[in-house]
Amino acid sequence: MSRKLDSPVQTQMAVSLFKGPMTGEYPGSKRVEGKQPAGRRRVYVQTETGCVFGMELDRGDSAHTVKRRLQIALNVPTDESSLTFGDLVLKNDLSAVRNDSPLLLTRNLMHRSSSTPCLSPTGRDLQQRDWSGPIEILGNSDRFAGTKQVVKDIKKAIKMGIDPIPVHSGLGGAYYFRNTRGDSVAIVKPTDEEPFAPNNPKGFVGKALGQPGLKRSVRVGETGFREVAAYLLDKDHSANVPPTALVKITHSIFNINDGVNGNKPQKKRLVSKIASCQQFIKHDFDASDHGTSSFPVAAVHRIGILDIRILNTDRHAGNLLVRKLDGVGRFGQVDLIPIDHGLCLPECLEDPYFEWIHWPQASIPFSDDELDYIEKLNPVEECDMLRRELPMIREACLRVLVLCTIFLKESAAYGLCLAEIGEMMTREFRSGEEEPSELEVICMEARRMVAEREVPSPKSDVGVEEFLFDIDSEDYVTRIASPFGNGSGHGRCLLSKLEESIEEEEDSEGEEQQALASLPPSKHIPSVAKLSMSLKTTSLGEKNFPKYIGAKTENVQMANTSSGHRSANEQLPASMSFVKLADMNEDDWTLFLEKFQDLLYPAFAKRKSVTLGQRQRLRLGTSCQF
Repeated sequence: MSRKLDSPVQTQMAVSLFKGPMTGEYPGSKRVEGKQPAGRRRVYVQTETGCVFGMELDRGDSAHTVKRRLQIALNVPTDESSLTFGDLVLKNDLSAVRNDSPLLLTRNLMHRSSSTPCLSPTGRDLQQRDWSGPIEILGNSDRFAGTKQVVKDIKKAIKMGIDPIPVHSGLGGAYYFRNTRGDSVAIVKPTDEEPFAPNNPKGFVGKALGQPGLKRSVRVGETGFREVAAYLLDKDHSANVPPTALVKITHSIFNINDGVNGNKPQKKRLVSKIASCQQFIKHDFDASDHGTSSFPVAAVHRIGILDIRILNTDRHAGNLLVRKLDGVGRFGQVDLIPIDHGLCLPECLEDPYFEWIHWPQASIPFSDDELDYIEKLNPVEECDMLRRELPMIREACLRVLVLCTIFLKESAAYGLCLAEIGEMMTREFRSGEEEPSELEVICMEARRMVAEREVPSPKSDVGVEEFLFDIDSEDYVTRIASPFGNGSGHGRCLLSKLEESIEEEEDSEGEEQQALASLPPSKHIPSVAKLSMSLKTTSLGEKNFPKYIGAKTENVQMANTSSGHRSANEQLPASMSFVKLADMNEDDWTLFLEKFQDLLYPAFAKRKSVTLGQRQRLRLGTSCQF
């Protein structure tokens, strides 16, 4: 009987046979890391069921070459499949693929047929073995210097037979890898063991790599590079994100399910996986086990600044580690270490979760050093850096980074504190209805303004493959959430609260007006009078926000997924996207950012007036230590 492509067990066995180690357990032990002959590149191809195969490519090799070698290794047809590299679907040319890059092979509604001929590796193909060692960093950047020593320690421990320890908490597969002394030095999270991924060890299965995951704007199998991105974006190691890198790692501890039903094979075999590898940081407890009053203001601010930039949708107390500081004069002092950034940088604006938003430290104004740090952030340079270090990252993620960094810079310069910024980014739920955040309202209005500036023409980019996940919702919600906010009657009613705040500001007297007058103006924002007149020309209603009522989930089959995979949509929490950024061309994106910045000043004024009017807002007490 022929093997099925849906069986990762079989494909992993095929890879092991094709690797064909000549001597020793790992043939790559003698290879000098990062050294390939001139004109050659090393890539790691991952199938949507999770198996990984490393190969060397010559300068003249094409996507067809990669598929043929996989066909030989896995004994499956690859004609009806696509080879993808981030946003790119590789038709033939591989010039965009860099050394040590991960590629993803997905099937186009194709199943293994019993009539498929079985090919044997012959001639030159016999030489295409996976010469990787037990663990290797994907990429040789100096930015991963902190992880290289950890990788060396893991290699020595593996050769001595010291096994990693599975992590039983959480929804995905994770493992503590140890050094030769038995101490944990890293936590490794395979991308194919994420929640809903094919080889999840905890029963949360049902999706292929590349489909919408736990958050619908974060695809299954793509939380790993987000962990690395958070580390790379932690400029000057300000927030204390532990060193993190993508690795290809081989071990028998990893989980392999039989197909997509989650059945585990009886025998453990050596399997190779692509995973995030983060240095293990010794700590005493997490933020859920400790009173927040002792947390330093500076530490809370640094983590909050990072969370805002990367639009972290999962900053809960469990992923804030707390470490006691020893030494003279440090009694009771602690430091914070943020971890678990796999749900940051979504492909569209999401509802973030900031645990720190109601902590008293978040209401303290930024210090001069923090304002200087924020001012020096350059989202354009950061995007260029991420494209170099993580070439598989999607442009939609980078646009979210740019938007949120601009929002942080402008709001901090205006005088908003961390809590106020977080509140503007967070959605509200009222009577089961979800309203867009203040940030999303601004973006929706900016999109409408861009649409009105355009000359009617055939829609651009229609039919182009992009992320834009299907949102499960009622028809009227889909119309409201359309990119430009048109067709629903609500497109011109998005800034009602801003209009109200401007009118209130004109009539207000006393302390609030004086406080607002003392706030520093933003460098890139036009005058209040100009924007006030602009908004007054728009007919704005009362509380006419789009709302999301009672999610109606449907099983959506995406074009790049496999048939036969049971959808896990019914297990996912309701999710709504009010604003998409990836469907704009470069000209529209540039104009959108201009309009977005033009609208920020009245939004900040409104937020500041609300804050000043809330006398019951939490204030810092004497129990807080700073």
